[in-house]
Amino acid sequence: MKIAVLALQGAFIEHEQRLQQLGAETFEVRQLADWLQPMDGLVLPRGESTVQMRLLDQLGLLKPVQEAILRGLPVLGTCAGMILLSSGYLGTMNIRVRRNAYGRQLGSFHTVGQVEGIGEDVPMTFIRAPYIEEILSPDCRPLAQVDGRMVAAQQGCQLATAFHPELDADLRLHQHFLQMARHNVIVG
Repeated sequence: MKIAVLALQGAFIEHEQRLQQLGAETFEVRQLADWLQPMDGLVLPRGESTVQMRLLDQLGLLKPVQEAILRGLPVLGTCAGMILLSSGYLGTMNIRVRRNAYGRQLGSFHTVGQVEGIGEDVPMTFIRAPYIEEILSPDCRPLAQVDGRMVAAQQGCQLATAFHPELDADLRLHQHFLQMARHNVIVG
């Protein structure tokens, strides 16, 4: 398995470490030449979604990334990555997201909850996190809620979380993502 990790801004190294712990090979995408490598999946990490979107556009990565996801490239978007997948940004996932919904850095918190298909005791770390306000189509399904707010969803080969699985030792969410990538065939 070879997984691309968007490394324009934000925290991406932790994702690389988790994926490597599970035996996946990773590489960082910083420019269009990096994007042209063969890959089985993509991680859109936390960071600042507006900055990441602007950099994707400036570096000529916006359309290639968007088109690959729409063709079925498996993708894991966490926090800002979830925002990037949502309507109004890349628009590949039929969700509407509220940015910085949990407030400032001081509003960050950790909890344990159920994530459908992963487990009942999944650690969830939220840092100035968004949440999903609305799912816009029936092919997208919520996977987790915290305090009545949707914090994870899946649509086809797109997996999005408001929390940061890369910050916890639990590897099940990354393992789920790799299973999605393993069972997917990309038509170029």
